[in-house]
Amino acid sequence: MENKSALLEPLLERLEAYGKTSYELYKLKTIEKTSNIASNASVQLVTLIFVGLTLIMVNFGLALWLGELLGKIYYGFFCLAAFYSVVALLIHFLLSKWIKKKVGDSLVKQMLN
Repeated sequence: MENKSALLEPLLERLEAYGKTSYELYKLKTIEKTSNIASNASVQLVTLIFVGLTLIMVNFGLALWLGELLGKIYYGFFCLAAFYSVVALLIHFLLSKWIKKKVGDSLVKQMLN
């Protein structure tokens, strides 16, 4: 009986060490994935901010130019507002499912890599 106990103790110690190592590995993989997703998101956010600022400046210039062509400055802003309203409605009704699918697929792909 003591012989079985002597064989069982090292096995239990190894099993405990394996469990701790597996847990640490899982933690490290989770931290790596989280940091990859966060770093990708931060780069995309900074890029989006600069693209957004550029588009705002271009839109102001375009609105002022259109307003000058139409005779009143504020007409240009109204025209751009109407254009973007139509584009927003089209995106909402025609492309929202496609955009959700692409964003979801991208997030799942980043988490699984």
